[in-house]
Amino acid sequence: MNIDYCSYSSHTDGYHELRRNGFNHFLIRVQIEGRGKATIQSKTYQLEQGSIIFVPPGTHYELTIEPNQLSGDYHLLVTGDWLEDWWEKLDCPDFAALSSTDTIVTLWRLLSTEKLRPSHEQNHDLNTHLLKSIMLMIEAEINARHSIQRPFIVTRMMRYIEEHALERLTLEDVANEVDLSVSRASHLFKDHTDKTIIQYAQHIKLEAAINQMKYTNMTLEQIAFTCGFGNYPYFHRLFTREYQMSPSQYRKIN
Repeated sequence: MNIDYCSYSSHTDGYHELRRNGFNHFLIRVQIEGRGKATIQSKTYQLEQGSIIFVPPGTHYELTIEPNQLSGDYHLLVTGDWLEDWWEKLDCPDFAALSSTDTIVTLWRLLSTEKLRPSHEQNHDLNTHLLKSIMLMIEAEINARHSIQRPFIVTRMMRYIEEHALERLTLEDVANEVDLSVSRASHLFKDHTDKTIIQYAQHIKLEAAINQMKYTNMTLEQIAFTCGFGNYPYFHRLFTREYQMSPSQYRKIN
């Protein structure tokens, strides 16, 4: 498998690209900010944050970014059997929507940086493993969407909470991430997860705290702070309510 090109593009003044006969490579493009529109063969897709498109070699492709429209994306041009076999295993999708791009973009950025180096200085094994990691994360997201019966927007909220639960997180932050009002986001989330947004964030914090109690020598006060509880009394109260024992008791038996 050859990674022939990997880069980031940003457009603010419009952009248009037409490839009637496609590329000689397999194109993969993920929208990380703004909007755009892509036509693959005869199907047109509206692109927004998290939209990813797959364009196999020789496939008609058109990309349009309207004037005065912000658009940012990462894209890859790849040749080789591994990627085509992987794509066929997923039933050859043209388009998928990711609930979160943060982790994938981190890997994509590492790969892009590595590809900027002179070829003889690149770690080609690392490049291959980074690409495969990106593809396998995409695969996991696609498979999860097919197996879990809940609106995609709820999954997006869950992924956002998981990524930011240890920080200062508000209902407004979660609602803004999916362009909903706080009340609408809260109702949707509760209806499909049986937890409130705050309860789910607390669950993530508590799981993180348990890991730190098991595998670090940090004090309980330090754990309360690093896991986003703010202070130990609040951490103690939530933990005891959830597990029917105090954090110190839990730590002694684990």
